Amino acid sequence: MKRILRTPLGASAAGSLLAILILAVVAPLLWTDQANAIDTSQIMKGSSAAHWMGTDNLGRDVFFRVLVATGLSVRSALLATALGVLIGLILGTAPVVLGRRAGRFVAAVVNIAVAFPGLLLALFFAVVFGVGTTGSLLAIGFAIAPGFARLAQTLVAKVSGLDYVAAARVAGVGRIRLLVRHILPNIAEPLVVNAAIAAGSALLAFAGLSFLGLGVQPPDYDWGRLLGEGLQAIYLRPAAALGPGLAVVIAGLAFHLFGEALSKGFTRHTAPVKLRRTGTTPPAPSDDDAVLAVNDLRVAFPGVTPVRGVSFTVGQGEAVGIVGESGSGKSLTALAVARLIEPPGQVDAERLTFLGRDLRDGNHRQLLGTSLAMVFQDPMTSLNPAMRIGRQLAEVAEQHQGKNRKQAWHRAVDRLRAVRIPNPDRRARQYPHEFSGGMRQRAMIGMGLMGKPALIIADEPTTALDVTVQRQVLRLLANIRAADGAALLLISHDITVVSQVCDRVLVMYAGRIVEDLPADELHTAARHPYTRALLAAVPDMTTDRALPLAVIPGRPVDAAQVPTGCAYAPRCPLADERCLSTDPPLQKDNGRRVACWHADVPVQAGDRGE
Repeated sequence: MKRILRTPLGASAAGSLLAILILAVVAPLLWTDQANAIDTSQIMKGSSAAHWMGTDNLGRDVFFRVLVATGLSVRSALLATALGVLIGLILGTAPVVLGRRAGRFVAAVVNIAVAFPGLLLALFFAVVFGVGTTGSLLAIGFAIAPGFARLAQTLVAKVSGLDYVAAARVAGVGRIRLLVRHILPNIAEPLVVNAAIAAGSALLAFAGLSFLGLGVQPPDYDWGRLLGEGLQAIYLRPAAALGPGLAVVIAGLAFHLFGEALSKGFTRHTAPVKLRRTGTTPPAPSDDDAVLAVNDLRVAFPGVTPVRGVSFTVGQGEAVGIVGESGSGKSLTALAVARLIEPPGQVDAERLTFLGRDLRDGNHRQLLGTSLAMVFQDPMTSLNPAMRIGRQLAEVAEQHQGKNRKQAWHRAVDRLRAVRIPNPDRRARQYPHEFSGGMRQRAMIGMGLMGKPALIIADEPTTALDVTVQRQVLRLLANIRAADGAALLLISHDITVVSQVCDRVLVMYAGRIVEDLPADELHTAARHPYTRALLAAVPDMTTDRALPLAVIPGRPVDAAQVPTGCAYAPRCPLADERCLSTDPPLQKDNGRRVACWHADVPVQAGDRGE
């Protein structure tokens, strides 16, 4: 508000609107008697010192009637706007509250209603609800509701797709609480701005209905009714018509300009280092001993299957990395494991167990909210911008550990301290936009540590971070593993980071794992041509700068058009007829897995993408 009032537009609009609102309250109390006083000796008089805007057909003072009419006009406009906003919010948030199918039906109804002009809807509803003040109020409220519903639908759809909403669903937050706590606060600003503008439009519409005889009926009166009465003798008494008309224009402009000021005021101006692994590379765990066991995982959307038969395990305390180009299915695999794929996406698997419990049975939210930590790619979209950092962390303890508000807050501060955020007591009271990128990522990790995670899924946790902060985040994950014995599933497009942090590396291409091998053998024993090409595409200190950088020829496979045979064959220098016709299985060989008909071919320059 300070920023709004500092501008000439904001100050003038706010001052005008405040004066109108005060007049709407005070005028009926002070001047109702003067406005209703009948004087038959002064019937139909023009402007004079005694009657600034003349008198009507009963000798009543038009000026006082205009002042008193401010109360009914403004009150009716505000109530109609509130009704329209309420109905619009109910319709616009239906997909969240009622589910996708019912939401689609409501959206179709809203789309039909939006196709009609607002004035036409107002006239239609005025006939339905009948003439009079109440009927006009309902008519205008229902007429402006579709516009708000469409706006709310768009805003809700945008916010519902963000990571912090997905995390809230995993935490078991109900639909109503999800809407009230995580969605509505983050769409409030545009709704408030549009509501202020819509109040001006409602004022004009209400006056219009009264002018046409469909609104306020005698003995009540508003600006529209006074305008209609004064217009009958505008050539004899122009002030009687211009007075209420000018009042409508001034009030409408005040609401519109204040809405514009609000919109401007709400606008905010607002290379990794090697981390040593301890000990020798552990063997791949058996399915029975694994923290996470995935077998034949498939993720399908209408017309496309971006994840096709992925199988892997993550053992106790093990760090497993998943690498591949964009679109290879890495993040979808992680989201499917955490059961964050929403309809129309479908997740199928022969086996999907976490800590021995089947994640396919739908009764997994409590387990995932306490034993599995999810660190998303972009912490700014993963954290609710309308909630303080400490409250977001504390909710986990309240929901899953049964702690009261005070205990949960202390736990949140302790977890921020554990991820080395300085002055955690003060920082816990700040909002996400007050944190740097690295601190937001630390806060995300701290949220995962509110419980006792057995597995941390980190989806591109160092994206968009500079090298120094990237190292800090990766070291923090390594320290958490060492201290708590948690397993790590690290997803990254940077094969160098994965090779330095993880014990085992899974290489994905076109929705499949094409190679699974120990990280310390990645640079010396990679057997799949795609893995070799990824390694060759990463420059190091020995790269000859006089030569062009190595690239992988061609483009990644479109998940909707996966070719017959090996998906990598069109880009592979070793491809032959067999590769083009038959997809190689992922075969196990001495603790490693590779899906290639030419896995035993010696490494050559062409295999490295050079």
